[in-house]
Amino acid sequence: MKLKFITLLLFASSISILHAQSAKDYADAYHDLQVFETPLAVKLKKGVKKSDLNKIKNPQVKATAISLLNNQYDQKYRFAEYKPVLSPTALGHSLMIGDGYSKYENMTGIYLPIGRHIISVDHISPENNVKLIVPNWNRRAPEGTDPTKDPKGWGIVKQEFKLNNGINIIDVKNFDGLAYIDYFSDEPTKETPISVHFIGSQVNGYFDIAKNNDQDWDNLIDHAVYPIIDAKGKHIQIAYPTADIKKYAYGKGVELISNYDSLIYRQHRIMGLIKYNKVPDNKILSRVNYNYYMFRDGDGVAYMGTEPGNAMPLVVDPARVIKGDPCWGFSHEVGHVHQLRPYLNWGGLGEVSNNIFSLYVTTSYGNKSRLSEQGNYKKSRASIIDGKISYLQDPDVFNRLVPFWQLQLYFANQGNNPNFYPDLFEAFRKQNPERRSRRGDGQVMGGRGNNPAVHQLNFVKTASEVSKLDLTDFFDLYGFFHVDKFTYDDYGTYTYEMTQEMVDMCKQEIKKLNFPKPSMDISTLAD
Repeated sequence: MKLKFITLLLFASSISILHAQSAKDYADAYHDLQVFETPLAVKLKKGVKKSDLNKIKNPQVKATAISLLNNQYDQKYRFAEYKPVLSPTALGHSLMIGDGYSKYENMTGIYLPIGRHIISVDHISPENNVKLIVPNWNRRAPEGTDPTKDPKGWGIVKQEFKLNNGINIIDVKNFDGLAYIDYFSDEPTKETPISVHFIGSQVNGYFDIAKNNDQDWDNLIDHAVYPIIDAKGKHIQIAYPTADIKKYAYGKGVELISNYDSLIYRQHRIMGLIKYNKVPDNKILSRVNYNYYMFRDGDGVAYMGTEPGNAMPLVVDPARVIKGDPCWGFSHEVGHVHQLRPYLNWGGLGEVSNNIFSLYVTTSYGNKSRLSEQGNYKKSRASIIDGKISYLQDPDVFNRLVPFWQLQLYFANQGNNPNFYPDLFEAFRKQNPERRSRRGDGQVMGGRGNNPAVHQLNFVKTASEVSKLDLTDFFDLYGFFHVDKFTYDDYGTYTYEMTQEMVDMCKQEIKKLNFPKPSMDISTLAD
């Protein structure tokens, strides 16, 4: 399976659209809405007659009013409350990760074709910036263009509309799509829900595992008016083609979303988010794309939805999601979202520390260890330990992964400390809870660091403190104390510079702790 971590060049683009409508447009809209009790247009005034409704000019408003008069208007999805969601950026600062959690949390189940729509809103506070988002889930590269060389990149192209209290008249242009309410806050518990009415809009619906069952899932598929289905679990959010869902997961909605939730839950577990009660309400977005087989960008995880390289059979079939390559691929890409910066994602670990999650999740489901299958335990010993180099100088990212995974093998078994990594992640989060601050070395927190050697030594020392073991002999074998200066590329250029003074200081600090040595040579462990 070819896996790739997509850089900022492939992040989403958007089309910001302001209200270009005239004062007359709004005057006409409010005039049409006079038959309703409030501009939210969810209830007619008492005494309104059909003759009054015949005077309404806007066809959607008129149809809505007539349906209300006849007690036939279905408000489900069209009218709902939306609560604020913790900003992915604020979440990233809190957990010391990027901002890769979903930016499409408040799905509406509404489909908006190209054209004009009236949306009524209430309870937006003056200080809040709330938007309506219409992403183009169906976007393809221009005809005759290599999809991987799409001039618009691989990210999400979307239309954005600022929402205000009262009537909002929007013009959806260029492409149709599903609607999402962009309502994020750094302190969501202090904000109030907003009310939104998509007056007379078409309903596509969505699946929510907290409320729906497989019968609802099938009904959603059978009555979809847009070729993409929205669904959400406790930790996952998907936007996949309706046709593929019907082909590979019909009658299996609960199983599919539960499996995805479980995959992310296991990453939360090794990160210590469960033990330390820091599991976010935010979700990871997994979506279809038509540019590349599989990648992760600033909006989550994306899978190819067409040939060549159609990944949908692998990621829509719930039985396959937790097995083999699909399980590894999803865990690998979500692992990128969860990499701690810079404490476990310094230069050289871009395609390494995310695979701690991959190994943990895949083996927890009974899948074979990729390190064992590929012979990386023997390869890393020959290359790194016998070659007396830094693990960072080994070009094979799986060889670099071996020492990090051997720590898990030891502490989960012989070391009798399955909470080693959960405690280690929490220790790193405590080392600098405010990532916006600057360190003495001039590094802005949240990046991957200037000198990888600094963070490497911090890892050695913190791992020893958390485990209450002197791990210097183990780390010495893999070149964590390798004195040298060299430059390399890892989604950016890094210069590793380790001096003997840095090594001596770290070892002395650990020696002062008077911790015992491990009960065995950890470097001999394998799955």
